[in-house]
Amino acid sequence: MPPLEAVSPCSPRADVWNVNNAHCRVRYQLLAEAEPDLLCRALNLFALQFLVPQAVNVERRDDLLALDIVMDGLSWHRAQVIAEKLRNLISVCSVDLQAADSHWAQPVQAAG
Repeated sequence: MPPLEAVSPCSPRADVWNVNNAHCRVRYQLLAEAEPDLLCRALNLFALQFLVPQAVNVERRDDLLALDIVMDGLSWHRAQVIAEKLRNLISVCSVDLQAADSHWAQPVQAAG
């Protein structure tokens, strides 16, 4: 058996899907059922790719959670793939992906 090696910290994962595409800032707006583990499951999709959001805002409104996640440095294609993964999470009602400007936008409003 080969000897065990220490794991060195990884740098942010390169966007190999579209290396020539310009990277942009995107904003994910999620509306989901207020489940205790939802925030961890949603943010884990970014963590698995060594991505750290620029900003995260969460607000609970009765039985719903409204999440805003702002992320820099993604190609539009990669941002769309992550949005699809977020849509596939259990208890997520909707995911809206949009290009974000450099300012923090207002939190998403839950339908009431």
